[in-house]
Amino acid sequence: MGKLNDILSFLNEKKDSGITNYAVPKRWMPDNYVGNVKLKGRKFFVNPYEYFSGIIENITQSVNSVNDYSKPLSFIKNENTPDWIRKSIVYSAHVRMTSAYIHDENNIFLPIDGNGFTQSGTFLKMTALIPYLKKMGINCIYLLPITQSSSEYKKGEVGSPYSVKDFFKIEKDYHDTILEDKFDADDEFGAFVEACHIMNIRVMLDFVPRTSARDNRMILDHPEWFYWIDSRELGSYKPPYIPEMKFEQPTVENLGILYNSEPVKEHLKKFRFDPKTENPEKWAAFVEKNYNNPDFLTELIKEFKVITVPGFSDWINDPQPTWDDITFLRLYMSHPDAAIQYIPENQPPYVLFDVVKSSNFPGKEKNFPLWEKIADIMPFYQRTYGIDGARLDMGHALPKELEHMIIEKAKKFDPSFVIIAEELSMDNFQKAKNSGYDGILGNSWWSEPRIPEGWFKKFTLKMMPELTLPCFATSETPDSPRAVTRKLREHFSKISAVVNTFMPNGITVINSGYEIFESQPMNTGLDFENPMQEKFDNLPPNDQFYGKLAFFDWYVLHWDTDHHMVKLLELLGNVKNEVSDLVADTANLRIYDYSDTSFALFYWNGKKGIVIPVNLNSEYPYNYEIDLGFYTWRGDHKVKTVIENFRRGESNWEIHDGKLRVSLNPTEARVYIIE
Repeated sequence: MGKLNDILSFLNEKKDSGITNYAVPKRWMPDNYVGNVKLKGRKFFVNPYEYFSGIIENITQSVNSVNDYSKPLSFIKNENTPDWIRKSIVYSAHVRMTSAYIHDENNIFLPIDGNGFTQSGTFLKMTALIPYLKKMGINCIYLLPITQSSSEYKKGEVGSPYSVKDFFKIEKDYHDTILEDKFDADDEFGAFVEACHIMNIRVMLDFVPRTSARDNRMILDHPEWFYWIDSRELGSYKPPYIPEMKFEQPTVENLGILYNSEPVKEHLKKFRFDPKTENPEKWAAFVEKNYNNPDFLTELIKEFKVITVPGFSDWINDPQPTWDDITFLRLYMSHPDAAIQYIPENQPPYVLFDVVKSSNFPGKEKNFPLWEKIADIMPFYQRTYGIDGARLDMGHALPKELEHMIIEKAKKFDPSFVIIAEELSMDNFQKAKNSGYDGILGNSWWSEPRIPEGWFKKFTLKMMPELTLPCFATSETPDSPRAVTRKLREHFSKISAVVNTFMPNGITVINSGYEIFESQPMNTGLDFENPMQEKFDNLPPNDQFYGKLAFFDWYVLHWDTDHHMVKLLELLGNVKNEVSDLVADTANLRIYDYSDTSFALFYWNGKKGIVIPVNLNSEYPYNYEIDLGFYTWRGDHKVKTVIENFRRGESNWEIHDGKLRVSLNPTEARVYIIE
């Protein structure tokens, strides 16, 4: 068991410490916990060493001594295809937020409290959450980037996980102080993966191959892999506005207009060659002095008067401001071929809308050493930690050859390794499949809230069944509004939970906090009309996390709520795992389309079936007569009610004319097992 066993041994040695003032929420308490517990208000106070060791000991009871749980789960299960993703229930988590909690009685959040406990999220606490997640049927945990992030140019209290300072190091803040200096975040992540694999749970990570932090560690070895401007220009640096053009993407046809625009000409003048190219000897001395200096960028700016550039959108005239905490990696050592005719001689490397869309605007000279480095990031985590899958951030914007290198290297190590494309357009599923991806992010989070416009039904009945690649089925993402803040609020959260569990070609995804009706978004990147304002619309002003976004600020989910749908998700998870083979095969799917707001899904394999009638109407009930016999060629069926009124069903009956007759309340979905 490697690191997990080492951590367990350390915790067992400390169990007699006498400390009993460590608070955890009710949700985190395993049903079979036998340690000492004191209840104060809504918090359970425990001995932290006893608490964590007890959970880990229960996990290790499932260990098979012949297995190496530090390897991918496919190695242990002797699998060689990525088909497991079609049957998965995925829990999407941001470690810093998901496993954060206020562990003392003060109810004031501090990253590390007065008792020395880490209140922000850690991998030790993520390990403690495994039994909770397992009860919901979770069999894959998808983590937002866990690589070491930067605090330079941060957008909030703490750096974004997408601002990557070191691609090959685990975020140091995910170390738990309970483990003292005996372990680090790398060890604790390895132990977490082992624990997941013991519990038959896969681990997927989010990877960011196109951008990095402004002070990424690679700068010290390869400053030529980045774009630079005169540091005095930083205050006025922004994507140039082109009066002659609309909100549009660069094309070969409009490059002439783009590059002949005066704002673009002024923009190009801001750029400088990297400091190593400008002065190799001075650079060598600087690196020798600052190689182990975490704040090397500050010294670099002082000494060379240049700075890495903020990122911005590849859409011309996009109103978004610069992305100050990240910068683009220089994927080509030459300018885009299509732009050569428009730029001055000896123009330093620069960032413009076409440059960052390198999939459409390649240069002649590939930055192949950087490509190899990028392509080895996922294999590094496969070899070192045994991860099982990944989402590739903006992979479609990479040069095709680089995109293929990334996918092929990961698949060569583990043919079962799943790679999800950050593809929001449902029309591009075949393109993603041809590129080697195993699933897409899609736009369920956009379609499902738009019930009156017919998008929920269209997405479920028309778009999803046509896919040849599975798609995330979720009503919220880390970038979108929370489901409970949409129209119909909790009713929408519940009905979408049911449908997404059995969505045709769907990868069921639960975004951390969804199960407890968390209302505050984690980011305001997708589907917000007024991102600056809407982060203040969901929590009362006296809430200490009012206006904070988990991507950029310290944040704790409201774990102590008594208002949640955990029981519903537990029930759905158990049902899906029971019928996963049936639902994963869309050849078993039959669709009943009744009205603009009512339909039913019926999966039938000749012996067993599951029926999910759905009433999206928020005002009126709907009476269903579902002709099962039309597809089964049988009149007699046993029917078991599994979910009714979003609770466990209790009834069993038989039908003899092949027709299932049920009445659904407004905004309700039910589940029936048919034999």
